[in-house]
Amino acid sequence: MPTPAKRPAKAASRATRWLTDEEEATWRAFSYMMIKLPWALERQLLRDAELSLIEYYTLARLSEDPEHTLRMSILAELTDSSLSRLSHLIKRLEARGLVRREPDPNDGRLTNAIMTKAGYAKLVASAPAHVETVRALLIDALSPAELRQLREAALRVGERLESAT
Repeated sequence: MPTPAKRPAKAASRATRWLTDEEEATWRAFSYMMIKLPWALERQLLRDAELSLIEYYTLARLSEDPEHTLRMSILAELTDSSLSRLSHLIKRLEARGLVRREPDPNDGRLTNAIMTKAGYAKLVASAPAHVETVRALLIDALSPAELRQLREAALRVGERLESAT
């Protein structure tokens, strides 16, 4: 009969820091919001704009560049996607005439994603309803002080997430 694998000494020496009742209540409320909010935004975008949340986010990131152009590798980082996943997403957006791909003129080994005029028009047309939904579900639920706290907390957690990956 095989013997169970030994735990690394480091893990065995660290006791689990269980959540307090207050911490657990916060975690449960936050995790509920993490699950419900993206789905609510996704439903609104699909209904009103025929865009998924990641498609909208990708178009929004492209729109922030003055030329509406980003290297696929940079866009993958910004959307937290693998190059393969992003390639499939861009292929769907290309089929709808919202984005096109071209070799990077400075380095032909790289590919740029370029938002088309139709893609920009789609984003501009989609933004008002999306912003209204964001406002209704999140922004208007919080005071200005709470919004600042949420932003600061989100930035701190984001930094930890970046260093953990």
